[in-house]
Amino acid sequence: MKSFSLKLDSDTNIAKYLKIAQAIRQAIKQGQLKPKESLPSARHLAVQIGVNRHTIMAAYNELIAQGWLEAKPRSGYKVVEHLPIEASQALASKNRLSDNGHSTSAAQFQWHFAKQPVVVKASEKNASDYRFNFSGGQPDIREFPFKEFKSYFSHACQQPKFEQLSYGDNQGDAALLEQIAIYLRRVRAINDKELMICNGSQEALYMVSQLLLQAGDKVAVEPLGYPPAWAAFKSAGAELVSVEQDEQGVVPKALAKVLVKGGVKLIYLTPLHQYPTTVTLSVGRRMEIYQLAAKYGVAIIEDDYDHEFHYDSQPIAPFASDDPLGLVIYISTFSKLMFGGARIGYVCADQVLIKQLAAYKTLLNHKSNVLVQQAVAHWMRFGGFESHLRKMTRLYHKRRDHLVALLAQYQDIGLPIKFTCPAGGMAIWLDTGRSVIGLKEVLLTQDVYLQTEVEFNVNKHLAKDAYRYIRLGFAAMTEEEMAQGLDKVMQALYAI
Repeated sequence: MKSFSLKLDSDTNIAKYLKIAQAIRQAIKQGQLKPKESLPSARHLAVQIGVNRHTIMAAYNELIAQGWLEAKPRSGYKVVEHLPIEASQALASKNRLSDNGHSTSAAQFQWHFAKQPVVVKASEKNASDYRFNFSGGQPDIREFPFKEFKSYFSHACQQPKFEQLSYGDNQGDAALLEQIAIYLRRVRAINDKELMICNGSQEALYMVSQLLLQAGDKVAVEPLGYPPAWAAFKSAGAELVSVEQDEQGVVPKALAKVLVKGGVKLIYLTPLHQYPTTVTLSVGRRMEIYQLAAKYGVAIIEDDYDHEFHYDSQPIAPFASDDPLGLVIYISTFSKLMFGGARIGYVCADQVLIKQLAAYKTLLNHKSNVLVQQAVAHWMRFGGFESHLRKMTRLYHKRRDHLVALLAQYQDIGLPIKFTCPAGGMAIWLDTGRSVIGLKEVLLTQDVYLQTEVEFNVNKHLAKDAYRYIRLGFAAMTEEEMAQGLDKVMQALYAI
């Protein structure tokens, strides 16, 4: 072959020899050059294109390395007999699917999964993508002091602790562990447990599940609860056992009946602001539950996801603050005070368990994001953390009161809604007086996100009219946004 036409890419950022190699490869794909067909000599093609001969040779060698060309003594350069593109197309044609989705020829590779991930079905969009976001656990990220936090992150970068940045101890940055330990001792009266930093509280729930549960084990849970935690337990093969709850939370006598049957390895609770009902478990019931756990040798997972936000009084101290037997696994997070993407959570438990959790975490990742942890440690050490906490507590308190006032106005015009003003947290649990089946889907079309009782119920066999509650988060919106969004909710419910 003496000559042929090449179309070179006009991108000036691509080396000339790569442009030529790309053009020749395209010519082969399009059939302009056939298998075993000879190419012009490097000198001839260089003259034709107007480049140095060595540029053409570099292009040819590139195509030889990729399997498109071959060079033979006294024969020059030729297209290979069996092209890479033809081999892949031939294999694809064997595995071409028919209209019904089944292979018409050779079977495709089949994956065999030892486990099926248990995931919580989410909306196509995130809650924060909606204009009116009533999600019960969403903070108002607009209020986070990013400029201030940037200075602490810069400090971590300007004075890096090199010994912490390499692979190694996965329990967490020492400075952040120290600051959280101080904070827990001062604010939550927890002072005799070991700490580990996690990539959010969900990672902690998953690792605890994998370490302590196996197929056939049971986890005692509240019938209305936190689905991502349930998913973590199920992923380990455990069965969820529902324990009766009333307007005061978990009923100890009902828990006793579950425990006496055996097989329960964990009790999962959200005692401060029960998720999703916001009820605070009384001290008396906590003592009864702890005694039952001790009697039957069952550990308690205490998920204290929003302890910071309690408005009407000092919050009740956690189970973990009075745990003489060391059976409480305390899990919390900074996501509600910072933002979900910060991925700073922690688990506080007996030293033996923490050691095993740290070893297990090493299997998942060799190292956490140390720079972020160091920045948060500086933020806590120099007072920014608690300053922001006080600010957000005041703001959310005000927003809670505003939502209560709005709901009272709807009650005054005769709507059959009922609720109890929560002592803390980031949401109100509202009895609408009617079925909420399909309500969420209707509101999503109106740019409103909220969650209904259907999503939180471990017992999915209830009659449709039994689902009457919605969870109205008040933290993520301004008072004006809250009023506008709530108006849409009430219109969808009662056509007012």
